[in-house]
Amino acid sequence: MRDRLGREYFERLYARERDPWNFETSAYERRKYRRTLQALGERRFRRALEAGCSIGVFTEMLAPRCTELLAVDVSERAVRTARERLRRQSHVRIERRTLPEEMPEGPFDLIVASEILYYLTRDVLLEALDRFEEELAPGGFLLAVHWRRETKTYPLQGDEVHALLLQHSRLHLVESAIEPEYRLDLLEDRDGP
Repeated sequence: MRDRLGREYFERLYARERDPWNFETSAYERRKYRRTLQALGERRFRRALEAGCSIGVFTEMLAPRCTELLAVDVSERAVRTARERLRRQSHVRIERRTLPEEMPEGPFDLIVASEILYYLTRDVLLEALDRFEEELAPGGFLLAVHWRRETKTYPLQGDEVHALLLQHSRLHLVESAIEPEYRLDLLEDRDGP
């Protein structure tokens, strides 16, 4: 099993390139972002958490649906770029945090984990899931979206991430979309802690 990809890995990526995954220009990202927002429907969220916000491209799209949005990333370089992008949106905070160890205190009505959980090992992913569930408000949603193409770089593959989430979560699956490039699962806390 590969080791977890940590802060140093991401700082090196962002040192070489401001937008290493082309979030701002990629047609794949635009399709995925549209579908991700569509899964949320017309819901508005009092307090939301975006785990792994990178340079804040999706954060900017999610912000209008939230009264308060906390977006976090492991990379200080990415956080600086995201803060600059969202500087005029006072209801959005961007922080450098390593999840799940530095999980912010909830409750959150929405937690978005997009293209982040496959950087973790199986055990750390399950720890992250536990922390997400602890900080999710009753009736809250966990939205997970991950790339499905196989890669030898990451500890987990996208389909593995979603299989682990569905197998180990106490949350109820509300919606699922399995596309050739990505998988999306929206889970809801119907029972509370």
